[in-house]
Amino acid sequence: MNRSALFVTLVPLIAISALIWGFWNLPYTPFRLVGLVLLAIGIPFLTIARFQLGDSFSVKPEAKALVTRGLYSKIRNPVYVFACFVLAGLFFYLERPALLFLLFPLIVLQVSRARAEARVLEEKFGEEYRAYRARTWF
Repeated sequence: MNRSALFVTLVPLIAISALIWGFWNLPYTPFRLVGLVLLAIGIPFLTIARFQLGDSFSVKPEAKALVTRGLYSKIRNPVYVFACFVLAGLFFYLERPALLFLLFPLIVLQVSRARAEARVLEEKFGEEYRAYRARTWF
Protein backbone atom coordinates (compact mmCIF):
# COMPACT_ATOMS: atom_id res chain seq x y z
CA MET A 1 0.00 0.00 0.00
CA ASN A 2 1.45 3.37 -0.98
CA ARG A 3 1.92 6.17 1.56
CA SER A 4 -1.01 8.32 0.48
CA ALA A 5 -3.40 5.36 0.65
CA LEU A 6 -2.06 4.45 4.08
CA PHE A 7 -2.52 8.07 5.20
CA VAL A 8 -6.12 8.16 3.93
CA THR A 9 -6.79 4.91 5.78
CA LEU A 10 -5.17 5.56 9.13
CA VAL A 11 -5.77 9.25 9.82
CA PRO A 12 -9.59 9.04 9.98
CA LEU A 13 -9.40 5.92 12.14
CA ILE A 14 -6.96 7.58 14.53
CA ALA A 15 -9.18 10.70 14.68
CA ILE A 16 -12.29 8.63 15.42
CA SER A 17 -10.42 6.64 18.08
CA ALA A 18 -9.22 9.88 19.72
CA LEU A 19 -12.76 11.25 19.68
CA ILE A 20 -14.13 8.09 21.29
CA TRP A 21 -11.35 8.18 23.88
CA GLY A 22 -12.22 11.80 24.69
CA PHE A 23 -15.80 10.82 25.52
CA TRP A 24 -14.89 7.56 27.26
CA ASN A 25 -15.73 8.72 30.82
CA LEU A 26 -19.29 9.79 30.04
CA PRO A 27 -22.13 7.61 31.35
CA TYR A 28 -23.27 4.82 29.07
CA THR A 29 -26.71 5.35 27.62
CA PRO A 30 -28.54 3.15 25.13
CA PHE A 31 -27.43 5.49 22.32
CA ARG A 32 -23.78 5.22 23.35
CA LEU A 33 -23.99 1.43 23.60
CA VAL A 34 -25.53 1.15 20.13
CA GLY A 35 -22.80 3.45 18.88
CA LEU A 36 -20.08 1.30 20.42
CA VAL A 37 -21.51 -1.83 18.83
CA LEU A 38 -21.66 -0.18 15.39
CA LEU A 39 -18.14 1.19 15.82
CA ALA A 40 -16.86 -2.19 17.03
CA ILE A 41 -18.22 -3.76 13.84
CA GLY A 42 -17.43 -0.93 11.45
CA ILE A 43 -13.89 0.12 12.35
CA PRO A 44 -12.19 -3.28 12.09
CA PHE A 45 -14.05 -4.28 8.91
CA LEU A 46 -13.46 -0.87 7.31
CA THR A 47 -9.77 -1.17 8.08
CA ILE A 48 -9.57 -4.74 6.78
CA ALA A 49 -11.43 -3.80 3.59
CA ARG A 50 -9.17 -0.84 2.99
CA PHE A 51 -6.01 -2.92 3.44
CA GLN A 52 -7.40 -5.71 1.24
CA LEU A 53 -8.02 -3.13 -1.48
CA GLY A 54 -4.33 -2.23 -1.29
CA ASP A 55 -2.96 -0.16 -4.16
CA SER A 56 -6.25 -0.49 -6.05
CA PHE A 57 -7.56 2.41 -3.96
CA SER A 58 -8.11 5.60 -5.92
CA VAL A 59 -10.14 8.76 -5.56
CA LYS A 60 -11.53 8.58 -9.08
CA PRO A 61 -12.72 5.28 -10.59
CA GLU A 62 -9.80 3.32 -12.02
CA ALA A 63 -9.44 -0.33 -12.97
CA LYS A 64 -6.04 -1.21 -11.55
CA ALA A 65 -7.00 -4.72 -10.43
CA LEU A 66 -10.12 -6.71 -9.70
CA VAL A 67 -9.96 -7.38 -5.96
CA THR A 68 -12.06 -10.46 -5.15
CA ARG A 69 -10.46 -11.83 -1.98
CA GLY A 70 -11.37 -11.40 1.67
CA LEU A 71 -14.34 -9.14 2.32
CA TYR A 72 -14.45 -8.39 -1.40
CA SER A 73 -15.43 -12.01 -2.03
CA LYS A 74 -18.87 -11.27 -0.50
CA ILE A 75 -19.30 -7.47 -0.82
CA ARG A 76 -18.14 -5.46 -3.85
CA ASN A 77 -17.86 -2.21 -1.88
CA PRO A 78 -17.13 -3.06 1.76
CA VAL A 79 -15.36 0.26 2.36
CA TYR A 80 -18.61 2.09 1.59
CA VAL A 81 -20.73 -0.30 3.65
CA PHE A 82 -18.56 -0.22 6.75
CA ALA A 83 -17.96 3.54 6.50
CA CYS A 84 -21.72 3.89 7.03
CA PHE A 85 -21.46 1.66 10.12
CA VAL A 86 -18.65 3.85 11.48
CA LEU A 87 -20.48 7.11 10.88
CA ALA A 88 -23.76 5.81 12.30
CA GLY A 89 -21.86 4.43 15.30
CA LEU A 90 -20.11 7.74 15.82
CA PHE A 91 -23.39 9.68 15.68
CA PHE A 92 -24.97 7.34 18.23
CA TYR A 93 -21.88 7.29 20.43
CA LEU A 94 -21.86 11.10 20.56
CA GLU A 95 -25.59 10.93 21.34
CA ARG A 96 -26.49 12.82 18.19
CA PRO A 97 -28.77 10.37 16.35
CA ALA A 98 -30.36 13.31 14.52
CA LEU A 99 -27.14 13.44 12.47
CA LEU A 100 -28.13 10.10 10.91
CA PHE A 101 -29.92 12.15 8.24
CA LEU A 102 -26.41 12.90 6.92
CA LEU A 103 -26.10 9.24 5.93
CA PHE A 104 -28.75 9.58 3.23
CA PRO A 105 -26.80 11.92 0.93
CA LEU A 106 -23.67 9.89 1.70
CA ILE A 107 -25.40 6.66 0.65
CA VAL A 108 -26.64 8.30 -2.56
CA LEU A 109 -23.09 9.47 -3.26
CA GLN A 110 -21.64 6.03 -2.53
CA VAL A 111 -24.17 4.24 -4.75
CA SER A 112 -23.39 6.67 -7.55
CA ARG A 113 -19.67 6.17 -7.04
CA ALA A 114 -20.07 2.38 -6.91
CA ARG A 115 -21.93 2.46 -10.24
CA ALA A 116 -19.17 4.54 -11.84
CA GLU A 117 -16.56 2.12 -10.51
CA ALA A 118 -18.60 -0.82 -11.80
CA ARG A 119 -18.68 0.65 -15.31
CA VAL A 120 -14.90 1.11 -15.32
CA LEU A 121 -14.29 -2.39 -13.97
CA GLU A 122 -16.72 -3.96 -16.44
CA GLU A 123 -15.02 -2.19 -19.33
CA LYS A 124 -11.61 -3.51 -18.32
CA PHE A 125 -12.43 -6.97 -16.92
CA GLY A 126 -15.61 -7.82 -18.88
CA GLU A 127 -17.02 -11.26 -18.14
CA GLU A 128 -14.75 -11.77 -15.13
CA TYR A 129 -16.27 -8.68 -13.49
CA ARG A 130 -19.83 -9.64 -14.47
CA ALA A 131 -19.38 -13.07 -12.86
CA TYR A 132 -17.93 -11.43 -9.75
CA ARG A 133 -20.83 -8.97 -9.60
CA ALA A 134 -23.33 -11.85 -9.88
CA ARG A 135 -21.94 -13.63 -6.82
CA THR A 136 -21.51 -10.58 -4.53
CA TRP A 137 -23.69 -7.99 -2.83
CA PHE A 138 -23.44 -4.21 -3.42
